[in-house]
Amino acid sequence: MSSPRLSRRRSPPAPNRLCTTTGETCHKRVRTGVPRVWGGRVTTSVETRLHRPGTASYRRFNAAMVLAGLAGFGILYAAQPVLPLIGHEFGVSPARASLAVSASTGALAVAVVPAAAVAARWGRVRTMRAGLVAAVLLTALAAVAPTYAVLVVLRVLAGAALAGVVAVAMGHVGSEMHPAGLGSAMGLFVAGNSLGGVSGRLLGAAVADLASWRVAFAVLAACALAITVAFWRLLPDPVADHRAQDRGRTRWVEVARRPGLLSLLSIPFLLMGGFVAVYNYLGFRLVADPFSLPLAVAGLVFLAYLAGTVSAAVAGRLADAFGRPPVLVGSVVVSAAGLALTLPDRLPLVVAGLVVYTAGFFGAHATASGWVPVVAGPYAGVGAAAYVCSYYAGSSVFGAALGVAWTGSGWAGVAGSVGVLTLLGLAAATVVTVRARTTRDCQCVLSASGDRVT
Repeated sequence: MSSPRLSRRRSPPAPNRLCTTTGETCHKRVRTGVPRVWGGRVTTSVETRLHRPGTASYRRFNAAMVLAGLAGFGILYAAQPVLPLIGHEFGVSPARASLAVSASTGALAVAVVPAAAVAARWGRVRTMRAGLVAAVLLTALAAVAPTYAVLVVLRVLAGAALAGVVAVAMGHVGSEMHPAGLGSAMGLFVAGNSLGGVSGRLLGAAVADLASWRVAFAVLAACALAITVAFWRLLPDPVADHRAQDRGRTRWVEVARRPGLLSLLSIPFLLMGGFVAVYNYLGFRLVADPFSLPLAVAGLVFLAYLAGTVSAAVAGRLADAFGRPPVLVGSVVVSAAGLALTLPDRLPLVVAGLVVYTAGFFGAHATASGWVPVVAGPYAGVGAAAYVCSYYAGSSVFGAALGVAWTGSGWAGVAGSVGVLTLLGLAAATVVTVRARTTRDCQCVLSASGDRVT
């Protein structure tokens, strides 16, 4: 009698996987029985606590991070809509007055590395809370600055304090969010940043037109304080203690060696530099001939930021669905088209062009910032800090430097210079895209569950 055949249980087929760089199906074999890694962290035990889309913790976390962007960016660009008033009161040129913005963004860029070190020892959540509180207090003090030099110093300190928020927040989102919702979460965070930028600028311009730029600063500080309290209460505790990992992975040389990361980091430097220059000098253009708009009316152009609020969230979802490369390149192309529309001295075209340009910029920013933790791999926190440093270094350098173009050639000089920066950003995005499609080190996401694998 023949022995009965033993049946073998077939393992279920591996689910389809989507490459996080290209968004295309990947057929790499997944090894079982090994820990999965996300952002340099072993996730077999932590994974169940990550904030998944559709859960209450996911919504609470995103709401808190939107509030952080709302308060932080309202403070960071508080001086931008009132630059003509600041220049008039202190008797400084437009290029020098723009230092009230560039000083804060430059200090933020320089303070990124120290802020990351503080977060590695003190904890990300405590660092973000302390940074927001300090920035609020410094903005209130700026409202009574006796001289322009004191104002610039206070703006420098506020920018350094905000490094503890902005530099840490991107890495915190990447570490706390489940990979299935990372693109959408980063898009919402960037949307909160743009919403903070537009609300702070509009409120500042309106109050300054009714009273003064000093009263505008005081009102913004009070609003930011209320938002900070809400952020403090909403932000959940971290799913794990990341301090030991952050201390062990602050090696910038290893980060620089990650394939494609340097090209990716050049994009925010170029695009943000042009973006800040556009908004710095557009106000001077609109209050002068041939437009001659009142400051409060000219400040309404910052409503274009709402297009960025929408485009950032949409770009995050599109990147999750179709891959990051086409979304990134397409967004940069859209911003270039919008910039071209601002050239004629016709207000409807200027406004329409600004809306299109802003939407393209924030779409590119949301996509690139969500890509960095993927490319940085085990150095996601440091990669996020490097992205923020590049972002605000570009803002500081070109936001002030293009004042020379404004003084010499007016808006045509500014738009032409920003156009060159945008084309360079498009070239960098193309390089990153080509590298993402040809690299063999394809990092994947399981489409069935969204779990990160290596």
